[in-house]
Amino acid sequence: MLPVRGGDGRKLTAWGIRTTWSTVGDGEFFCPDCGGDRNYRRRTGRRRFTVLGVPLLPRGQAGPVVECQGCRARFGTDALDHLTTTRFTALLRDAVHTVALAVLTAGGTASRSALEAAVCAVRAAGFQDCTEGQLESLVEALSTDEGRLGLYDIPECCGAALSIELHEALEPLAPHLAGPGRESILLQGARIALADGPYIPAEREVLATVGSALRIGADEVARLLSAVRAP
Repeated sequence: MLPVRGGDGRKLTAWGIRTTWSTVGDGEFFCPDCGGDRNYRRRTGRRRFTVLGVPLLPRGQAGPVVECQGCRARFGTDALDHLTTTRFTALLRDAVHTVALAVLTAGGTASRSALEAAVCAVRAAGFQDCTEGQLESLVEALSTDEGRLGLYDIPECCGAALSIELHEALEPLAPHLAGPGRESILLQGARIALADGPYIPAEREVLATVGSALRIGADEVARLLSAVRAP
């Protein structure tokens, strides 16, 4: 824009392009500039050629952009792909809970040591009120579903319902975890499986599914499982 001065000495803009923004949505996102969860406005703009502040000719659209309500910074809409801290915490908690249930379903709940290991993992993930009785009830429900589908006799499959549960819980989280974070979830499941002795085939199948859903290669899964020692 070309600045000029008015009669009172103030700077005026002789001509230029001005963008008028409109809000088309809102929500919560992780603001890269603030470094935390903030409210945002999703905005689109209309560009106009102006003379002395008067809009004359349209010059196309701007945006859409995401505007932080805290710092007012604007970002591309891909900023919404980053999980909020609240959402990330919830996904991580649910992932550990689902893995623990899957391992217990594969290995059974007769072992108190395996149940105790599962409860410790689930509580550490955020379900502070988790009990052995709750896990046993959930495992029984999962086992009933698998039995109804007649899938427990198929050695190469950890069960359709079980596999679906694992993929639904782990796949949305995997892209947002670094390698050590994905490995940590797998290893928590491995420690539950080993709490009552060596892996059984069904437990290995479940843990292989966990690794696949977390985008860990089959060879790396095998290496990690072999490196874990029973307590």
